[in-house]
Amino acid sequence: MGEFFQNVSRYPRYLITFTLGVFYSLFQWLRPLGDRPVTLAALVGIAISGFFFVTFTLQAMLGLA
Repeated sequence: MGEFFQNVSRYPRYLITFTLGVFYSLFQWLRPLGDRPVTLAALVGIAISGFFFVTFTLQAMLGLA
């Protein structure tokens, strides 16, 4: 039974490692696009508008005021 809990305790570390790896590879992919100011401004605008879109959509779906 101890081996089971030892195995289950590894999953949070795997989740954190996997998530950081995804964000790191996404950052490495988008980093060259930030060399030009116009492209960087567009990326920041897309990120901010995407965040607000998700926020407003979840508020509407959950009925939050």
